[in-house]
Amino acid sequence: MPVQIGAATHSFAEPTGLLSDCHRRIEMFLATLDRLSPLVDKPLNDDARSALEAALRYFREAAPKHTADEEESLFPRLRQTQHPDVQAALETLAPLEQEHRRANALHAEVDRLGRKCLDRGPLSSKEARLYRQAVAGLVSIYKEHIRTEDQVVFPVAGKTLSPSDKAAIASEMAARRK
Repeated sequence: MPVQIGAATHSFAEPTGLLSDCHRRIEMFLATLDRLSPLVDKPLNDDARSALEAALRYFREAAPKHTADEEESLFPRLRQTQHPDVQAALETLAPLEQEHRRANALHAEVDRLGRKCLDRGPLSSKEARLYRQAVAGLVSIYKEHIRTEDQVVFPVAGKTLSPSDKAAIASEMAARRK
């Protein structure tokens, strides 16, 4: 079942706006994982369990689509753009892709440990420490990553990509969410 939390303020007609909306959801679910960090080595109450389940599901199901939206749809089209304003944004793409890889590994660790906490109860002190370190790593990565995309990449893309490129990106994004 797809995870759709919160109303999007943009439609597929504005794919970079929709990607930015997704960043707000990433920030919300990341804050949930961080807020639950002190609790994973204790029995979780129903609210904490539900919040952890929702955050893990979001990052397992929806976040990979967001990454694909960027890496398979947006970034390749930006790399093909001949507009002079694109150069600064282009320089950020390879580091952003590397951050996606690092974040994916940390998400896998958080998911593994979070599911263990949900399935078997409180994590050991070592496991709780690993969970907290992985969440802290995600918080660190996403803070600058989202800022770069929202303030550098997406505005340039919105300004320089052709209407047909934007329509193609939107169509690909919608197909990933069918």
